[in-house]
Amino acid sequence: MPERARRTAAAGVLACGLLLAACSGADRSTDDRVGGAAESTGDRRPAAQRIEQLKVKVLEALPHDREAFTEGLEIVAGTLYESTGLAGRSSMRAGPPGRRPGVRTALPAPLFGEGISVVGRSLWQLTWRNGIAIERDARTLAELRRVPYPDEGWGACLQRDRHRLVTSDGSARLAFRDPGTLASRGEVTVTEEGRPVTGLNELECVGTAVYANVLPTDRILRIDPATGAVTASIDASGLLHDDEIVEGSVLNGIAAVPGTDQFLVTGKFWPRMFRVAFVPA
Repeated sequence: MPERARRTAAAGVLACGLLLAACSGADRSTDDRVGGAAESTGDRRPAAQRIEQLKVKVLEALPHDREAFTEGLEIVAGTLYESTGLAGRSSMRAGPPGRRPGVRTALPAPLFGEGISVVGRSLWQLTWRNGIAIERDARTLAELRRVPYPDEGWGACLQRDRHRLVTSDGSARLAFRDPGTLASRGEVTVTEEGRPVTGLNELECVGTAVYANVLPTDRILRIDPATGAVTASIDASGLLHDDEIVEGSVLNGIAAVPGTDQFLVTGKFWPRMFRVAFVPA
């Protein structure tokens, strides 16, 4: 090969070599950046599967009847509805939050009051193991009728967009019911990272989500009722002082404050109720 041709060929080989090296280096740097980004995120689950870790931020403390064995709590049109339990001591109450209820009615023994939900002009009050649910006038709390309720009654709330009640029975199950008859419309198992969560108690429906107290803990869960998946775990510990805690005084009672992102929370035999916001832990 003539000298000029050899020099031309060598230059071509060198150029190709440099081009290949540059391409290869670019590929490696791209891979390194992708790998680094993936490693830096830590949690590689899809965003929809991640569980938010939240805590309560106290905005206001309100008085609460420390004799009340709270089982259900809900605010509608500025009225706080509260159901209390224990046979012979169960009641249904209604009035302004933080003040003495203006309307109150007792449940005769052996009825044990449980979760509640306002549906239009009526209010449903579940009972624990008495096999009935009571429909009441939401204004006067007068009993309108009793219907059979074969499950244990724990929590209840109304999903307005789906026009159905959501109820709990202390297991990992949420049941869906007709708001007029309480007839079954299906159910879902609540899971946290794939594992069933038992002890679901008092419920609150907010938009498409369901919030649930977990007995006997200081945790509140936010649940997607379409799948049963827990989407947030809320730490509500430390609300009471040590000298305010008595036997049986567990967290139970959550009511969304309409028109805000705030909630009222309380518990069985709690002397106080708290207006709170859920914020990152």
